[in-house]
Amino acid sequence: MDSRFPFVDWFRHSSPYVNAHRGKTFVILIEGEAMASSRRGQLLQDLALLHTLGVRVVLVYGIRPQVGAALETDGITPMRVGGRWVADRQIMDHVERIAAIQRLELEAQLSLGLPNTPLHGVELTAVSGNLVTAKPLGVRGGVDFDHSGEVRRVRSQAIESLLAGGNLVILPPLGYSRTGEIFDLDASEIAQHVAVSLRADKLILLGESAGLHDDSGQLQRQLTPDEADTLRERATPGSELSRHLGAACGAARHGVGRTHLLSWHDHDALLGELFTRDGIGTMITQNHYEQLRQAVLDDVGGLLALLKPLEASGMLVARTRERLEHEIEDYIVIDRDGMAIGCAALHGYADARMGELACLAVHDDYRRGARGETLLEEIERRARRQGLTQLFALTTHTTHWFVERGFSIASPEALPDLKRETYNQARRSKVLLKSL
Repeated sequence: MDSRFPFVDWFRHSSPYVNAHRGKTFVILIEGEAMASSRRGQLLQDLALLHTLGVRVVLVYGIRPQVGAALETDGITPMRVGGRWVADRQIMDHVERIAAIQRLELEAQLSLGLPNTPLHGVELTAVSGNLVTAKPLGVRGGVDFDHSGEVRRVRSQAIESLLAGGNLVILPPLGYSRTGEIFDLDASEIAQHVAVSLRADKLILLGESAGLHDDSGQLQRQLTPDEADTLRERATPGSELSRHLGAACGAARHGVGRTHLLSWHDHDALLGELFTRDGIGTMITQNHYEQLRQAVLDDVGGLLALLKPLEASGMLVARTRERLEHEIEDYIVIDRDGMAIGCAALHGYADARMGELACLAVHDDYRRGARGETLLEEIERRARRQGLTQLFALTTHTTHWFVERGFSIASPEALPDLKRETYNQARRSKVLLKSL
């Protein structure tokens, strides 16, 4: 029965992520375009919600469009080289002023606790400071970049101490040198270095693009750094896409578990990415978000939940928890962020050099994507490694699927003796046979 309140169902399904994210460290970059838009208030409310749920939040913010507008008003055209402007003293005056104003406005909005507002009753302490040290870019290609700099070191212990004290940490796109100078830094570079230095669980980059898409326009939900590097090489140097991909790949290669590319234009992007299984944007990670692996005893509960609808429909014979636990070494699963969305088993009959492909199942929400074929291919590989020469399956509903994948219809007489003796005549299952 459908819920009268869809939010309630969403809330129930999000509870595992509330538990999973509690106590974790997220470094979140909000680009300057978002800071200048009407969406800023909503984004800050979402950050406050994360903080309330126990997430340790470091917020890095950009100011590029604000500084660009101020320079245009004053008739100043900065020199740009490789996507970076040369920050002379005149430009730095604007950078420092706007960074300070933005920080004060962020602190003010995160202090908002009026009745009938999302932050009502939330006491949130937002702090900043000289937490990033910088060095000048220097002279490159004959160009003196003056006060344009790069990250030298992140004062990770100081940030850790602030987070441990229950504070939300705010970092402007500035760095401080040991000689007392201030340098203009790229916000995405700061976000990357902070995430790596803190060994953050997530780096979240909120920009213009709603993730990455392939040539057909299909959203690419997960990429490795090597795959993302190919896209970065095509991007315009200095563009947001180039900067975000550089930060994401760098973070992933240096120990940050997951980097998420999201659009700040999407009202649901941040919470939708963090509290739903499939997410909304693109994730870049060295680890596979969805993986095929050997089943273990901890998977039994997930297998029961996966198989129950198919057993109720008569597609599969019911299996007890005890039977699954006893046969767990025969099973493989497709694990998607901790949920078993597909499974299959190989029961060997060594005397007959045959194997039974059993319990092949894929969750309804993930039927597309050739996961059934992936499971079948792995079962066939395992059967060959065990020295089996034939694979058989029993089915009442999916005969054509097996025939299309090289199986042929056979009689129960073709089954191994032990299986033939337990063949259920009442079910009248089709026997499918495939030579390996």
